[in-house]
Amino acid sequence: MIDAIFVALQLFLVVIGVYQFTFSLFGLVKKKKKKHFEPTKSFAVLVAAHNEEQVVGALMENLKQLNYPKDLYEVFVICDNCTDRTADIVREHGMNACVRTNQNLRGKGYAIEWMLKELWAMPRQYDAVVMFDADNLAHPDFLIEMNDDLCSGAKVIQGYIDTKNPEDSWITAAYGVSYWYINRLWQMSRHNLNMANFLGGTGMCFETNLLKEMGWGATSLVEDLEFTMRSVMRGVYPKFNYDAKVFDEKPLTFKASARQRLRWMQGHFTVARRYFFPLLWRAIKERSIVKLDLALYGINVYIVLLTFILTAVIWVDNSFFDGPNIANLFGYLPFWLSFAAIAANIFTFMMALILEKVTFKKVYAYLVLFPIYLLSWYPITVYAFFTQNNKTWSHTEHTRVVRLEEVQSKQG
Repeated sequence: MIDAIFVALQLFLVVIGVYQFTFSLFGLVKKKKKKHFEPTKSFAVLVAAHNEEQVVGALMENLKQLNYPKDLYEVFVICDNCTDRTADIVREHGMNACVRTNQNLRGKGYAIEWMLKELWAMPRQYDAVVMFDADNLAHPDFLIEMNDDLCSGAKVIQGYIDTKNPEDSWITAAYGVSYWYINRLWQMSRHNLNMANFLGGTGMCFETNLLKEMGWGATSLVEDLEFTMRSVMRGVYPKFNYDAKVFDEKPLTFKASARQRLRWMQGHFTVARRYFFPLLWRAIKERSIVKLDLALYGINVYIVLLTFILTAVIWVDNSFFDGPNIANLFGYLPFWLSFAAIAANIFTFMMALILEKVTFKKVYAYLVLFPIYLLSWYPITVYAFFTQNNKTWSHTEHTRVVRLEEVQSKQG
């Protein structure tokens, strides 16, 4: 019985791996440019900020320079429980500083929910709401791209999340590689197949009427994934806009990265528990590959945990109990398949770098440390599993002041 369970679990992981690899191949080709529309949609640009005095000024300068009619967008910075000069800097740039103080309901999700209520009560109403983080920089054509998608019928849109500091350390380089891979071989593949994309926490756009109808309601540690689940369950599929780039600051140190990723995994466990089975049931009932795909993405955190547990059990069995005493699926397969699986993983990451035309020399030099970053997800996920009831928001400090011109010149 134990052997049968272990083989079944290993077979499940193999199927998931083949499924994800097959899907990634659909991102190799970029679809032709979509239709353009005249700028007509109005936007409320929300910026979530908690003690961001070092970086928020650069974003304010950036948002003033967007290639979009100035009368069609307005910036609102949510100064959430700030104890520094964030609000003052925002006002110095002529933007709206919306101060929120609530020590009990802390975190980005609660801040957004509060701001939306404030927004709905204002005399002017907007066609859509765009969300950024305070450390971001937006491509000048970001709102043009959002306008095109909204005019084409999209209701929820995710932009391309790029890294503004990939050469700062081996950790930022690892983030950069991960996001180039996700954008091209996860997001683009699903976009090409007209499936649901997932939200990434920043560079997001929402149709106002949909937000008013649904309510925000996403207050977990991963509010982006939570809203993705809720919208797909309603039959609203988020779209991915490859050309709407937003540049995000990544943590410089492994410690800061581990703290951020721990928060992500804790939130993922919460969302998986809450939405996986309802979404899976709808996928089966409606015979929807879109809902099934998102359900599998939702439990990815459990897949990582299961992979670690099975690997650890097999290693202990072989190392300390003169194993193998437990059935190992790979013992029945040709030895070369293990190398083929490793080669497929290397292929996907390298293809992402090539397709995205990454030219950062330090990023390629740091690739030798990239496996450490990937392996570190396992202990972080295990720890997150045992601390998943922790709902305390851990703020990632942002200190890297970069202008868009600098980012674009390095990319060029």
